[in-house]
Amino acid sequence: MDCLAPRVDYLESFRCPLGGLAAGKPRVLCHGAEIFVSTGSELVYVYDQEGRLLTAVYRFPGQVWHLELSALRRLLYVLCAQKGIYFLSLDQASRSVNQGDGDDRDSEDSEDNEPPYAVIPVDPDACLLPDDTLCTFTVVDDMLITLAQGPAQWKLQLFECPCPGEDARPGGQVGEVELSTCSPLAGALGELTAPHFLPVLCCVSPPGSCTLHSCTRGSGGFFLEQALFGLLFGVDASLLESPVIVCGLPDGQLCCVVLKTLVTSRLSPGDPKALVKILHHLEEPVVFIGALKTESLPEDAEDTHPDCLVALGHGGRILAIKASWDEAGTLVPELRGYRLPGPVLCAACGRGGRVYHSTPSELCVVDLAQGGAPWKPVQPSVAPGGLPSLLCPAGLGIGSVVTLSVASEVPEGGARLLALSARGRLLMCSLDLSSELLCPAEATVASTGQKIKELLSGIGTVSERVSSLKRAVEQRNKALTCLNEAMNVSCVLLASREGPRPISCTTTAAWSRPQLRDVLTATCRLENNSGLGLDRGWALCVRVLPGAPPTDPDATGSATTYTVPVDRLGPGDRREVTLPLGPGEDGALDLPLTVSCALHYSLREVVGGALAPSEPSEDLSLDVCPPAVLPEQDGICLPLSEHTVDMLQCLRFPGLATPHTQAPGLLSPVCDPVDTFLGALLGPHSELGGPASLRAKFLPPSVATIKVSAELLRATLRDSHSGTSLGCATLQWLLAENTALDVVRAQRLSSVQGVAPDGTDVHLTIREVAVTPLCAAGPMQTVEIQVESSSLRSLCSTHHAVIGRLQRMVVEQATQSSSPPDLRVQYLRQIHVNHETLLREVRTLRDRLCTEDEASSCATAERLLQVYRQLRSPSLLLV
Repeated sequence: MDCLAPRVDYLESFRCPLGGLAAGKPRVLCHGAEIFVSTGSELVYVYDQEGRLLTAVYRFPGQVWHLELSALRRLLYVLCAQKGIYFLSLDQASRSVNQGDGDDRDSEDSEDNEPPYAVIPVDPDACLLPDDTLCTFTVVDDMLITLAQGPAQWKLQLFECPCPGEDARPGGQVGEVELSTCSPLAGALGELTAPHFLPVLCCVSPPGSCTLHSCTRGSGGFFLEQALFGLLFGVDASLLESPVIVCGLPDGQLCCVVLKTLVTSRLSPGDPKALVKILHHLEEPVVFIGALKTESLPEDAEDTHPDCLVALGHGGRILAIKASWDEAGTLVPELRGYRLPGPVLCAACGRGGRVYHSTPSELCVVDLAQGGAPWKPVQPSVAPGGLPSLLCPAGLGIGSVVTLSVASEVPEGGARLLALSARGRLLMCSLDLSSELLCPAEATVASTGQKIKELLSGIGTVSERVSSLKRAVEQRNKALTCLNEAMNVSCVLLASREGPRPISCTTTAAWSRPQLRDVLTATCRLENNSGLGLDRGWALCVRVLPGAPPTDPDATGSATTYTVPVDRLGPGDRREVTLPLGPGEDGALDLPLTVSCALHYSLREVVGGALAPSEPSEDLSLDVCPPAVLPEQDGICLPLSEHTVDMLQCLRFPGLATPHTQAPGLLSPVCDPVDTFLGALLGPHSELGGPASLRAKFLPPSVATIKVSAELLRATLRDSHSGTSLGCATLQWLLAENTALDVVRAQRLSSVQGVAPDGTDVHLTIREVAVTPLCAAGPMQTVEIQVESSSLRSLCSTHHAVIGRLQRMVVEQATQSSSPPDLRVQYLRQIHVNHETLLREVRTLRDRLCTEDEASSCATAERLLQVYRQLRSPSLLLV
């Protein structure tokens, strides 16, 4: 290992966030004595190797994702995240540095803070191509090739670049093609999300092509041997001598587009998918594409073009492609896949078939050279040596780096690497790579033992990979089983919308007293009477909404939602959930309350783990999270029931309790402002001692009555009416959902006095009366339901609850073919006219209250209350 000991020269140190730089965004480019460095922030640094100092820093309007340098045009192209591509003239930059025009000075990035360098803001007019969807680009002579992120596909675009001396902005779009993808690019609401891994874009040219003459070391472009170029990209690309754009996508696809066919695609339109050729799929994000020479050359031979295309994935997979002869003597592409310890942060290709790659632990090198005789493009008598069957990475003893570039190489096999470490240090590494360690044919005994250890380590890695894949398959099979069961439950519930449901949820309301405080609770009982089970992922969602059921199902208002996991509810099982409904801190209970129950199945809980990558990344320096494979609304919601809790269910009757089953004492109600005012008015020595006495003297109780046809009630009550009077049966029907029903039924009451949630009294009276002028045949038997309370709020809530029950009763009886009695239409019309008159008077009195003074408004308010009393006791009859 001594022959691999590098000499590391620390050139500069840059500011980096806590935890180090993240791989994928930083870039390093070398042009002569100048080095252009981007750490992934908004700054681009210019470092002078000869003077060994920073000469300038350029501030761009966004995070810098990619750099390209065109030596022919002497332009630096910079891609800013969600902004577009900017350009910077090297000549103009030199003049700016010499003049020292910077808007501020930044000396914190340098270790010794000497000398300070200028921070130069880039003018917004320097934007070459504004586009917030661009992820990478490359420059090929007079063409600018970009790769943009679309809602569902990647889009490769081609623009014309101006000649030197002209306007630097592109002349217009020349061609465009969409690349297929295997993973969604948009988020849950269709919005584009920044990719966790940036795509890789490079230009591959055949020998003799006039392109790439202006390529700078570190830019994305290289030549490729003619035989391999034709095998990979086809005859058309070889005959046209056209450069080819190779794309490595974050989902692992490796595809290519012939540049000249993309230029002519608008002149002869056809199938755009025919322009794209998929070369391979790495099944992990592609982080590097390069080329190298694997064949050894004679000493007197000139250097030829690379004969092997290399692609590296983030997880450590490496693909090598070169031209080879098969058994039939046909020239075919040879694809060889390898597995390296990952994750791979960055990589670069050097001479001698070497590939340098960095992991979170250290910088490594592997050798793809076969070490045999020179390869000739003729059929050999024996099969030539191909790619090695195994790659054994050798550590270089250099810490983790996030971007890498081969600065120069020496004929003896050494190399000089320009790297940026995870801690923000710019390094120049001089390597002396001995062929004794990298060539298996001349390995020593010690190196052979080391390779055996690495081979065993590779076997262990494969075994771990197999175990990981097996666990992933088992997890996905289990997820599919759960999805199948959820689908069966959904079909059963959706198919039984009418009649008894196999999975039901009933809600009952009752009062309890935890911690000496009266609380109204709702008990939701979930019963599974189907042959299916509810396992992991199912939850009971209970939504409590103040007020009647909304007409808009999406309206939530001030609703409160409770989610309770079901956790294995088998056939025949039941589960009860008790939830508080009120009152709140102020002692008020807003009635009615709508309690909606639904079953929710969480796809993220059941399927999210199965859709996650089978091999979690161990790279802590990358800010990477699993892709959002599920939408934001990641569940299935199946409504079960909807129950309304009104005043009739919340009334309490402490006077009805038997001596041995006394009802718990009620807490004192919340102090009413009216009671406080009346008490202060009479003074502490008043003969009336309580709020009820004060209200009885100054505020007589409010009364509301509803008359219902006795025949209609008998048709509704049916068997429950037998053995008791119609008034008692009606009261039992109204209090059917109240916990005091059994006592009311046992005592056969037709009048009862209860207590509302706020502590005020509510008196319900049911009696039979005869209505004379309504029916032409004579007096009509009716039932009068009277609600009396000193609290207008309690009266309105109780009246609303009674009206709701009567409305449902009328709708049910309307479906039956029962003819109404012969009524006097003229009498009904007169009643309707009287009510319309009262309503108009209410509107007039309310408008008058807004304009009158305090003295006149008292009489108006008194008249308004009288009209309200008349409206609450109408002469209309439900028949």
